[in-house]
Order: sequence, then structure tokens, then C-alpha cells
Amino acid sequence: MKYRLELVGLIIGAIAGWCYWKFVGCASGTCIITSSPINSTLYGAFCGFLIVSIFSKEKSKLNN
Repeated sequence: MKYRLELVGLIIGAIAGWCYWKFVGCASGTCIITSSPINSTLYGAFCGFLIVSIFSKEKSKLNN
């Protein structure tokens, strides 16, 4: 699978986002990201994907 590492980052980020909502959250309920478990999970998944994709090496067609 071509994007296996990115998928792992996405899943780990989603879990981290949900855990952040569950254990830290937002006391007032007015926080945009952490007031909802869906928003927090999606944001975590997005960040996890971005972090892993920054460090993953991509083969260039010019090097072949």
C-alpha cells in the first residue's frame, strides 16, 4: 500500500484528537475545535496526517 505510513499517522492523530477532547476538552463549550468530539477527532487526524507526510520520503520521477 502506497500511503500506509500516512494512514497510520491519520489514525494515531484521530485517536490523539479524541483523547484530547475527552481528557482536556473545553470547560465553557465555546472552543471551536475541542467543544465537539467530531471536530477534535478530525483536527487530530488532519494534523497526524500532515506531520507524517512531511517526514515521509517520496520518490521523484526525475530520479528514476
